Amino acid sequence: MKPLSTTLSVLALAFFVLFRASGLAQYESDDRTLSPYFFVKSDDPAIDQLPLKSTSALVNIAGVIADVTATQVYKNEGKRPIEAIYIFPASTRAAVYGMKMTIGERTITAKIKKKDEALQEYEQAKKEGKSASLLEQHRPNVFQMNVANIMPGDEIKVELKYNELLVPTERIYEFVYPTVVGPRYSNLKSATAPASERWVQNPYLHQAEAPTYSFDILVNIAAGLPIQKIICPSHKVGVRYSGNTNAVITLDQSEEKGGNRDFILRYQLAGGQIESGFLLYQGEKENFFLLMLQPPKHVTTAQIPGREYIFIVDVSGSMHGFPLDVSKQLLRNLISNLRPSDQFNVLLFSGGSTLLSEKSLPAADYNITRAIDMIDHQQGGGGTELLPALRRALALPRSEGFSRTVVMVTDGYVAVEEQAFDLIRNNLGNANMFAFGIGSSVNRHIIEGMAHVGMGEPFVITKSEEAGTKAEAFRRMIQSPLLTQIRIDFDGFDTYAVEPKTTPDMLADRPVIVFGKWRGKHKGTITLSGIAGNKPYREVIDVSTVKPIPSHAALRYLWARYRIMLLSDYNMLRPDDERIREITDLGIAYNLLTAYTSFVAVDSGVRNKDGKSVTVNQPLPLPEGVSDYAVGSSAFKSTSALSPLSELFSPTAKKETAQEAVTDRIEKKHKDSSIRIDKIVVKGGLSRDMVQMVLEQEVQKFLNCTQNQKVTGKLIVKLTLNAEGIVNTVTIISNRTGVKPIEHCIINELKKFRFPAAQDSNPSTVTVTLLFL
Repeated sequence: MKPLSTTLSVLALAFFVLFRASGLAQYESDDRTLSPYFFVKSDDPAIDQLPLKSTSALVNIAGVIADVTATQVYKNEGKRPIEAIYIFPASTRAAVYGMKMTIGERTITAKIKKKDEALQEYEQAKKEGKSASLLEQHRPNVFQMNVANIMPGDEIKVELKYNELLVPTERIYEFVYPTVVGPRYSNLKSATAPASERWVQNPYLHQAEAPTYSFDILVNIAAGLPIQKIICPSHKVGVRYSGNTNAVITLDQSEEKGGNRDFILRYQLAGGQIESGFLLYQGEKENFFLLMLQPPKHVTTAQIPGREYIFIVDVSGSMHGFPLDVSKQLLRNLISNLRPSDQFNVLLFSGGSTLLSEKSLPAADYNITRAIDMIDHQQGGGGTELLPALRRALALPRSEGFSRTVVMVTDGYVAVEEQAFDLIRNNLGNANMFAFGIGSSVNRHIIEGMAHVGMGEPFVITKSEEAGTKAEAFRRMIQSPLLTQIRIDFDGFDTYAVEPKTTPDMLADRPVIVFGKWRGKHKGTITLSGIAGNKPYREVIDVSTVKPIPSHAALRYLWARYRIMLLSDYNMLRPDDERIREITDLGIAYNLLTAYTSFVAVDSGVRNKDGKSVTVNQPLPLPEGVSDYAVGSSAFKSTSALSPLSELFSPTAKKETAQEAVTDRIEKKHKDSSIRIDKIVVKGGLSRDMVQMVLEQEVQKFLNCTQNQKVTGKLIVKLTLNAEGIVNTVTIISNRTGVKPIEHCIINELKKFRFPAAQDSNPSTVTVTLLFL
């Protein structure tokens, strides 16, 4: 350890001299990447580095709609004006429609503006010495709050309001209040990364350290139907009932520091009932409706129509190895458990595609064996032509009276997201879409996006042992389709902007939801039709019997949020100006926070006359159960996930030499370790920093190979990687541990590793030296 410590210390001192000569900016513009880091508290008493004092939430659930008021309290207990920055999460389904800021007796209501305009107004207010707050969205579930010019002794309260639709699964309602954003990694260069990605550079507390702020939540449930059971698996709570349809849930005092894990509340209505039906809202300019189609409680075999499954399996080069092995395991599990009355087909694709049969086959033993044998012979190779495969699968002839489900299995490494989304969305009436992402670093944008537009569910499998449980969860969800070939006809009820465009099959454990707008009077009928079992199904709703209710105003936000979600899925990787304009227009029109609109509140009075303040990034706790390795395990590197050098050598940092700072971090991080990375040599298209980050995240897995033996010495291993970061071969160059059996285990572990794709699309070789101590 000592030679490594000495080397790193010399490097740190050299960087220190460089900083003194040319400033920090030169280093950061070199090759430092965006990265979270560990929080180091300053000894300067004039600066309050923990300005967030509390977060709380008031949740009112009425029927299927939750209205949430989240409150953040900031207080400056230091002696200098500060700007506080806080990164926090929200539900991906949240429609954030309001914000206000309170300073003493003054309350300022925030305005929704285009993102760049809101930021400009906030920065101008900060410069002029005015108190201001800015709420921005970095991801659909990651927000940032900036509060400027918090004066010494100030307490500033910021409230944001959002709605969320609660959709029961297996007849259980679940409300989740996310509490903390986990650390994220990015390979973008710090100096050139766009402002929208800089939130990744945020300080974190060490594992098991309690949040520095308090947490509280109160939930009121007005279910509309008798409540049978309420549970909170995440926190200790108290439940008080008011009649049989209302309940109040309060957080136990012992959970004051419980803001390091999501608050999860589940409840079930008596008899397994579900609050359903037809909701109307009549606004000044637009009217909205929400229709929920609910399955019956008891499912009999006669009610279940014939089922047909089309399995589309990616066998391209990027699936070689672990992803394809897990895909085979998953498909064997799914296909082997089909009923004899089911039908199925398998389509394998890479550069081209291969079908098991030109039409779906009965799930007889012979056909199942044939399909499994076809899959087992795949090794992975070629391109990833997902779109032609999807088109071919959706165009297959359909058996009359069968409910079709399409199952996509892929790592998602394609660039045809928007075409795939369009194709699925326009074929919802023909099939449901479920997506399985296989691999340690799948393209979640397309996996989740296909599920969103396909009204299905995304499943991501990162470990082989998850294949069985995810397959079982999928089977439970789709095993009882009650209604297929669904049609919704509006007669005399003037509707438009209906989402989704077509309606998927109704599954036994969750409802199908339809949003839309309407004009004129609430009259006419809505007819639901389809095939239930082997019989036609028809239900007619008389619109005139349902009155618009002012309390259903949330429908306007929920409709707009659903539309924004679909557009955002398209925009994740390749922003399109037209879609950006549509999202922006929706945000402005419906007063909603989006990726392109922000809330800004500015106090009129000048409170900080010289306009100077210290910016403080509120440190976040690591989510419960997450180790320090999530932030980083290296002591010092250009992509370090520990405190950046600007923090180590800042005027407000602890008074220690560069050598002491680096040595302390090495000893603290590695004092209990028995295996370390000594040397890495990379040739080819992949950067050394990215290789080092992956290896250091996974290095402890090699301890499993020692089988609790005391192993010492050095092991040198060579890996060859393809352009997509897949490990092709692993070779032991030198084994000086004296323990020959660990080689096979080390090779197997390394073959499971997944590295980032090379920037220049060239393969790479990696030689790594492991020290067993």
